[in-house]
Amino acid sequence: MGKRRDARERAIQFLFQFDLNPPENLDETLGQFWETQRQAALLADKDGANWGEVPELPPPTAEDLLVREFAEPLIRGVIEHRAECDAIIARHAKNWGLPRMAAVDRNILRLSIFEMLHRDDIPPVVSINEAVDIAKKYSTEDSGKFVNGILDKVKGELLRPARGNV
Repeated sequence: MGKRRDARERAIQFLFQFDLNPPENLDETLGQFWETQRQAALLADKDGANWGEVPELPPPTAEDLLVREFAEPLIRGVIEHRAECDAIIARHAKNWGLPRMAAVDRNILRLSIFEMLHRDDIPPVVSINEAVDIAKKYSTEDSGKFVNGILDKVKGELLRPARGNV
């Protein structure tokens, strides 16, 4: 899996957690999140042995840092622009209020819309393709189609090219 895909998946996981239980201190919660991600990866490398024990963590790898470096601005950007993203989702999701949507789908949409509106270094078609693939992996059987349908409408309103160099 590419580092950007991995970063987007981690961002979705954090945003899901944030959506259901907003923390008082974002910086502290992000630090805890990255620590638990590293612990889970370390335990997974050991085939789940000794799940009751928390291993001593080595320093973050270059790979860990790359994932965090890409994911954290996405997380912070989605949180900062959440009301804007939600308004766009509500406008395009006919008969689907935000509370009615699966929390995973809602956060995948927020992330992709944030990327399309505020990350000129990421072509909108890349944001959409990533969102659809993540929805298929983490949500329901129909989520890929649902996410694609809404994001395609959003892409149609953009004032920048849908394709471009990353």
